Amino acid sequence: MKNIKAYLTLQNGKQFTGYRFGAYGEITGELVFTTGMTGYIETLTDPSYYGQIVTQTFPLIGNYGAITPDCESKRPWVSAYIVREKCDAPSNFRSEGTIDDYLKEHNVIGLYGIDTRELTKIVREAGVMNATISDKPLADLSEAENYVIKNAVDAVSCKQPEEYGEQNGYRVAVWDFGAKDNIVRELVKRGCHCFKVPSYYTAEQILALRPDGLMLTNGPGDPAENVGIIENIARLAGKLPIFGICLGHQLFALAMGGKTKKMKYGHRGANQPVKNLETGRVYISSQNHGYEVISSSVKGGILSYVNANDGTCEGFEYPELNAYTVQFHPEACGGPQDTAFLFDKFINKMQEFKRNA
Repeated sequence: MKNIKAYLTLQNGKQFTGYRFGAYGEITGELVFTTGMTGYIETLTDPSYYGQIVTQTFPLIGNYGAITPDCESKRPWVSAYIVREKCDAPSNFRSEGTIDDYLKEHNVIGLYGIDTRELTKIVREAGVMNATISDKPLADLSEAENYVIKNAVDAVSCKQPEEYGEQNGYRVAVWDFGAKDNIVRELVKRGCHCFKVPSYYTAEQILALRPDGLMLTNGPGDPAENVGIIENIARLAGKLPIFGICLGHQLFALAMGGKTKKMKYGHRGANQPVKNLETGRVYISSQNHGYEVISSSVKGGILSYVNANDGTCEGFEYPELNAYTVQFHPEACGGPQDTAFLFDKFINKMQEFKRNA
């Protein structure tokens, strides 16, 4: 598919002309940008991007091809993909094909030749908005104006329980709200036996697994929409060690009576600085979220990390409940791994929990 024009129409009426790659079609989604310079395969396959048209700010995408082992799930979850320039001749010994072929294989619409710098500036100034990719310029903006991401967690969660790792390791219930595969990999690497369970599981079903710890994973959408999950988390709090990442962090805060709100354009990329309020140390983290926890609204928790750029909440400790949560991704790949020690902390908590059981 060479030089076939397509149009990106933003909710505010602004239009961009680009060229198609990947799958052919028309689609509407929430337009966001990510600043990662590497890790585009991880971006495409991160379930947290469900319902979103993702723009890469880095100008050249696809130079190391498509590499299946780097995927964070079994398929891409982005609604569509926008780049400045795509690479049709990747150079990497692990490459299995071009980014164009990969998107075609998984039926994901792509646009290249877009001025991604201007597009990013618009989103930064006006905030996240919806957009439509179409064959012709659109005058009717109603579809974009009315688009809402709904039931996102149920859409991306596994449908049946899955098991990973050593049978005699710490038993971890991984509550799948749209989990990146590397969360399970990091736990298995530390000798855990993981029970990845669907989002519809109840507190009772999770406790029936006899877990030594509970992992609340990342995922897409508005956290406050998940009323049933929040109620179940509240019933589990204090009964076993809990570690929450990204959406899991937000859901636990909501279970503690907290509130969340939508950010202007979110944090998406591998270069977000987070400050540990106890030590003063700053870590470089990978993030992908469009909502934040309102720190002052959370009951029973101690604010542990904040974003060094904008001061937003990045983590909480809940000492009385044997729980802690972070907004960023300590398992992130590609990207910095400054905060992988948070998984070791989880292992230590489970060890202590078993010893005192």
